[in-house]
Amino acid sequence: MAMPTPPSRTPLLTERYAARIRGVLSCHDRVVIMGTLPEICHSQAMALFLGIRRIRLFDYTQWAQPLREEIREHAERLAAENGLAIEFIRNVDQFRKEARIKAIIAERGDHPGLVHIFSAMEGCRSFLPWHDKSTHKTFLKPTTSKCLHYYFYFIDEELGLCYVRVPTWAPFRLQFYFNGHNALAHRLRKKGIGFTLVENVFVDVEDWASAQKIADSLRPDRLHRRLDQLAASYCPVVQHFSSGYHWSIMQAEYATDIVFKDRSDLGPLYERLSRTAIHAVKAQDVAMFLGRKLDGRYLAELGSDFQTRIQGTRIKHHMREVSIKMYDKLGLVLRIETTVNDVSFFRHHRRVEHRDGSWEMKLAPLRKSIYSLPILRELMLAANRRYLEFISDLDDPSPGARNLDRISTPVRQGDRSYRGFNLFDRDDVDLLLAVVRGEFQISGFSNRRLRSVLPGRTGPQISRLLKRLWLHGLVRKVGHTYKYYLTRLGRRLVLTALKLKEALIIPTLARASA
Repeated sequence: MAMPTPPSRTPLLTERYAARIRGVLSCHDRVVIMGTLPEICHSQAMALFLGIRRIRLFDYTQWAQPLREEIREHAERLAAENGLAIEFIRNVDQFRKEARIKAIIAERGDHPGLVHIFSAMEGCRSFLPWHDKSTHKTFLKPTTSKCLHYYFYFIDEELGLCYVRVPTWAPFRLQFYFNGHNALAHRLRKKGIGFTLVENVFVDVEDWASAQKIADSLRPDRLHRRLDQLAASYCPVVQHFSSGYHWSIMQAEYATDIVFKDRSDLGPLYERLSRTAIHAVKAQDVAMFLGRKLDGRYLAELGSDFQTRIQGTRIKHHMREVSIKMYDKLGLVLRIETTVNDVSFFRHHRRVEHRDGSWEMKLAPLRKSIYSLPILRELMLAANRRYLEFISDLDDPSPGARNLDRISTPVRQGDRSYRGFNLFDRDDVDLLLAVVRGEFQISGFSNRRLRSVLPGRTGPQISRLLKRLWLHGLVRKVGHTYKYYLTRLGRRLVLTALKLKEALIIPTLARASA
């Protein structure tokens, strides 16, 4: 199902290569949800909970000990009832749970039910009783500790392969994981819609439009009920707390997969896009993809990286707790994926209630509740869409062709002529690659900073190069400063230079020397 193309824009890749594309599918990938007990989720709440029950704060550990044993006994009982042995992981960092589960499912089959139970000593949040001698007050301090955790892996009829991570120490924060592609596969199977799923990627679907509708129909209320059932099944201490668990989004990934019919269709296209995008994407673009704007006050981490893996290459752009990446899967699928580790990064218009009882509609951070999942899906899909539009521009040769004459023609100022730019000239290409460096995209570049990345050039030489760039409309100067920024035309010229270098010059020279 191809995405519609807005009027007066460069056609999207999904439209330009429609004849070579099998289908397009957007859906959640990895989703991690955290469960907290409001009655004891933070130190003040825990102190109040103990105080109401007339339990001394320094008896906190004695109160928590029986609950820990209750969880351990329950896990052993579940293992015995299902004919399983709890597998203890000694080295968590070097053990791949997913690979072990995959091997178990290959042997047992993918029918619903409990698959396996792991246990491991891992870090957890806890509380430390403390008495302040200066104020004579006793309270609980938040701290971190280690306790035994259980991982219950199971196949759910609606959500596919999932796990619940249960700590054995208060405040008993649960972690629930499911994968949107696995969940969609189970729902397609129930609907009788044929598909081929390989390594978490749909390489073929009998009805792409219906699959997209099903992927979009995840209901938070049904998910909430299922999570409550799972908490009761795997964490028996929930019965001691009247509030039950509150469920919030801890991490989410949303992927847009463009599935090509043949590897030969995607390979050359992806090579061009990835090699060009790592140079072309600047800080303002990353913010734009993620629905934000940069200003001079922004000090957090922001950047891009390019990684070559055994499976292929990946380009990733990140801004604080959110990232967007592009990579090829199986040589057949171009995946654009947005990942968020703090959903409050995203902002949207919603009702905001004030302490005095009044409310207003305003732009505010997204709530972390699982009931924000539908809005989160829309925001992450929009990020993927903006990235798709950007790389569609990269693959459109017309802007570079239209501007080539302009930038290659000499420009006169007074009685002096400044030559144009030759994209086959190494010095010109080096200059263009220098001014597009990532660190220059936020704070700009100056004569001195260019000298640091163009060794061997003197200050006067750099000044003449900046004058050439300015007269050809490739850079603009900030008033009353010595800083320069690339213009839109300048950015397009760099893209053209990179395309020529990667797609034409290097392959041609390689063939000539063979």
